[in-house]
Amino acid sequence: MQNTKEIPENFQITEQIHQRHYLVNGDLKEWKGNVTEVISTISSTKDYRHTVLGSIPDMGEKEASEALNAAVTAFGKGQGVWPTMKVKDRIECIASFVKKMERKREEVVKLLMWEIGKSLPDSYKEFDRTVEYIYDTLEDYKQLDRDSAKFQKNDGVYAHIRRGPLGIVLCLGPYNYPLNETFALLIPAIIMGNTTIFKPAKHGVLLITHLLEAFQSSFPKGVVNIIFGRGRVVAAPIMKTGKVDVLALIGNSKSANALQDQHPKSNRLRLVLGLEAKNPAIILPDADLELTVDECIAGTLSFNGQRCTALKVVYVHEDVKQEFLKRFSEKVDALKFGNPWDDGVKLTPLPEPGKPAYIKELLDDAKAKGAKIKNKKGGKQSENYIWPAVLYPVTKDMRVYKEEQFGPIIPVVPFKKIEEPLDDMAESNYGQQVSLFGKDVYTLSPLIDTLANLVCRVNLNSSCQRGPDVYPFTGRKDSAQSTLSVHDALRSFSIRTFVAFKDNELNNETIEQLLEAKVSNFLSTDYIL
Repeated sequence: MQNTKEIPENFQITEQIHQRHYLVNGDLKEWKGNVTEVISTISSTKDYRHTVLGSIPDMGEKEASEALNAAVTAFGKGQGVWPTMKVKDRIECIASFVKKMERKREEVVKLLMWEIGKSLPDSYKEFDRTVEYIYDTLEDYKQLDRDSAKFQKNDGVYAHIRRGPLGIVLCLGPYNYPLNETFALLIPAIIMGNTTIFKPAKHGVLLITHLLEAFQSSFPKGVVNIIFGRGRVVAAPIMKTGKVDVLALIGNSKSANALQDQHPKSNRLRLVLGLEAKNPAIILPDADLELTVDECIAGTLSFNGQRCTALKVVYVHEDVKQEFLKRFSEKVDALKFGNPWDDGVKLTPLPEPGKPAYIKELLDDAKAKGAKIKNKKGGKQSENYIWPAVLYPVTKDMRVYKEEQFGPIIPVVPFKKIEEPLDDMAESNYGQQVSLFGKDVYTLSPLIDTLANLVCRVNLNSSCQRGPDVYPFTGRKDSAQSTLSVHDALRSFSIRTFVAFKDNELNNETIEQLLEAKVSNFLSTDYIL
């Protein structure tokens, strides 16, 4: 709990942001209705109290419909300016946007710290990584277009194959990466020629304020529409119309299912979903414990474990459990807690006011069923935090085993036979990643072969993570649908479509004239440099 004087001057909240505009059909419209207060669990007073950062519009069905109609009009039944625009010109629009975005780095980073409690280095990393993701996406799209700037011939039929837009995209991002993961949905969706409705997450929403004008000035009207409010109030009516072609959501599978069920023709709905996970670490008897402990600290407690890629359960072999628990518990207690701008801080205030109480519920349930807290500080609670608890032994009847905790609590499960964690993973509702710690190649080889069929990424002697963004990011079962990465996201938000013609004199002459006239944006062999 810090006094304002102790907060660095450039990070102090000197003026609240009362967001009163939303972006629809190319216009920044003024909002005069109800608003929702935006608070931070970080205190700026000596005696703890939350900090009011500002407020945002609390919109309803009318504004949702307005945004949807703008996106539908902009797509124009496939005839709109954006979906028919030359690839080169769409790339220029995105490039213009990212340059404007880069100018807002300090403002966005400051709000990342205050709104979601992300540390200063991680906030800068999220912003810079997002910018890099956009530039990498532009380069990948150029290459995709270069590869398509040709004709193929089979059985006397020529084909000019490209990727085309799907239509209208509803984009809903997560609070833990309100910039990076949201834009990992939004940017590929836009660049492929789709038109979009974007609703920011419940936390990390004010930072979008600084980017509204960049969106407005970079794209034709109706391509990007940004509204504010509760998901169930604004997203559900949009889905009920059946006019949405793609639901792009990073969040919870229950939310995804509920929205999907609203759509009257779900067979026509493309889903691009990044959902929850319960990624395990499996520690074998020959694991390098020093490395393993460090990687498990990063995996379980980076951003307080508020990541879908976080390690949320640790399986440790009986032969090394005592030594692992001792070393791991000591390292957890040695982590520095503080506000996001504090030097060397590893643990920061939790952005959800109710999260400490929820974590305590999980702790109490586990302790009542036989688990013990192995670290000295575990479970100590303050107004905006609860210290990470190393829980052992965790069993299947405990809530912390079943639920994705998404916070600072580490369940540790002992095992004797490797079949135990493997069977648990096979029975799990989730299948995103696993971290496997060990050295013996003859033990690791069959495990890798099995684990690759249960999850989508096997991290060898490394914590689970999303990056680098050029690698596939997806999951099995309830963890994901479609793949989000620089390369694959462009394909997730598009469909292969082509012009075909039989090899005869009339067609060949017509195609030659079309290419020479350069009047078709689709039928083109231009090479983008």
